Amino acid sequence: MFALDPEQSHRFVLGILRITISKGILRWLVKKCYQVRTDELKKDLFDKKFFNPIGLAAGFDKDALAIESLSSFGFGFIEIGTVTPKAQDGNPKKRLFRLSRDYGLINRMGFNNEGSQTIARRLKKLKRPDGLIIGVNIGKNKDTPIKESINDYLKCLKTFSPLADFITINVSSPNTPELQSLQEKELLKNLINKLITENNKSKSPVPILLKISPDLSFQQVDDIVEIVEKTKLAGIVAVNTTLKRDEIKSPYKDQKGGLSGRPLFQRSLEIISYIKAKQTKPFCIIGVGGIQSPQDALKIFEAGADLIQIYTGLVYQGPRLIKRINQYLLRSIQSN
Repeated sequence: MFALDPEQSHRFVLGILRITISKGILRWLVKKCYQVRTDELKKDLFDKKFFNPIGLAAGFDKDALAIESLSSFGFGFIEIGTVTPKAQDGNPKKRLFRLSRDYGLINRMGFNNEGSQTIARRLKKLKRPDGLIIGVNIGKNKDTPIKESINDYLKCLKTFSPLADFITINVSSPNTPELQSLQEKELLKNLINKLITENNKSKSPVPILLKISPDLSFQQVDDIVEIVEKTKLAGIVAVNTTLKRDEIKSPYKDQKGGLSGRPLFQRSLEIISYIKAKQTKPFCIIGVGGIQSPQDALKIFEAGADLIQIYTGLVYQGPRLIKRINQYLLRSIQSN
């Protein structure tokens, strides 16, 4: 896979998974080999029951093409997207780069996806794997002016609230122009209040979480925690990719886009610890960023995360990482 262009490799893997592990004896064998199910790993959060706390981060299966196959590897939850109201191609290629020396990736994908209606139809037809929690990460179209972006989020919320177990608001991707400005206090407060109001009107209101950037100042994190608590959002996903390039050794370090993987781990840990220390009311913290080993996962949980997500770790460590983390957590729980 590493001999191929990263984006070609990714599409190839999703295609193979979709064809080979979606059903039948092979799927049964994969589940038998990879899944760890025990009451000790279960989590009850925002009125949802997670059979383990390990999730697949948004960006891996943007269009909900391989949920059944990916779930076989033992994820407790899968987040698809980022989804926008209209289909869009994203940014020009080449736009995904491996930083192999650093166990990282740089991407400037730009919310490439098939659009909310196509993906919603796919979710409606999905034979949901037993117990799997599914989240949908939503964003704005590139050609939507920032002042009108709330309409894109509202459209996606209305489309996916009957289909998703939770919705994540993505205002923190560095690859859509001006998007991160929505993290400013007043703009963010306005966006969340309108989404909450619309959600409360729905026959099937859905838990809403907010995904934040690792490049925020601590003052900005303070503002976000305050907004989350006042609006009673279900939680924070910390963190998205970073624009910083501290101590990167790989030749692609100067490529534009968001950096994920091991170089992000310490900042992710720092932000999660800070959010936990500032938290005065209950909300869920999903930790994501640089988790490449069971030991990394445990540190993120000890910092204050209730759930974790992996993406780049899956690329470099393979799907066995999910089982290794679950087994390590189980031993840690049992030893205590």
